[in-house]
Amino acid sequence: MGQVGQLLRIHRLRLPLHGTCRKLCGRPSLHLLAQTVALSHPLRHANHVEQRPDRQPAARVSGTDASRSKAVDPVRNAAVLARESSEFDRGLSFYDVIYGFAITLLVTNIDAPSPEAWQDPRALLESGVVHQLAGFALSFAVIAVFWRINLRLIKRLSALDSATTTANLLAAAFVILIPFTTQGVSDPETTLLELTTVLYAANIILASLAQLLMFEIARRHGLEIDPMTPKHHAAFVLDFLVPPLVFAVSIPIALVAGGTAGKITWAALIVLGPVSGILATRVQQSTTGP
Repeated sequence: MGQVGQLLRIHRLRLPLHGTCRKLCGRPSLHLLAQTVALSHPLRHANHVEQRPDRQPAARVSGTDASRSKAVDPVRNAAVLARESSEFDRGLSFYDVIYGFAITLLVTNIDAPSPEAWQDPRALLESGVVHQLAGFALSFAVIAVFWRINLRLIKRLSALDSATTTANLLAAAFVILIPFTTQGVSDPETTLLELTTVLYAANIILASLAQLLMFEIARRHGLEIDPMTPKHHAAFVLDFLVPPLVFAVSIPIALVAGGTAGKITWAALIVLGPVSGILATRVQQSTTGP
């Protein structure tokens, strides 16, 4: 295409110059000289156009900018742990260890009964071990649910960046505190106090909201494998907020009516949890289709 373009330019420039020289010169020798000048002049003009220095630096600059942009991308994505990488699996295993360790710590809240308590069922009940076992069972179920939620949320993500990792660590920190607040609600001497119920409820609320924060950050950063529709996302958030809302309602009830009344409020999750889950599933099916 470069040679064809030069020939076209030569043809356009040669005709007017050739005709002008023929009129002015009139002689065959001068006419031949003018024709030679007309043929050589466009070539020099074409070479001058093709070798313009102001275009080549621009190309070189653009190439440099492209290479710089390519060099920046790996640095920007260095903190992102892709699902297929071993770092992603190590991060997921790290959270599994945290949740498993938190469950293990629950057993430290159970005091071994005295030898005399083992000799009589009534004495065993009066030793307080039943309250401690009830607190252990409650928090075991709570931490197990948090672990399953964390696993379900991460399964929806294609990667983990620094922001989602930080939010997930915050959620894990609140989960680790559950054995501490469990001691207050399971100890026979403190289980009736309002403050122990309030602290336990606040602990659950913060852990739940931190998990939701982690997923919302990942969703905003485009890390969701199958992005939710706005309707599905609204149903998902409402379903996710049911447990922390129930625990939030129990706080003023505990402060007004006592710790036992606040704990009874938590039983509403036995009904509200499955109902909200079913509704969220139906919304998802209606938005995704059969």
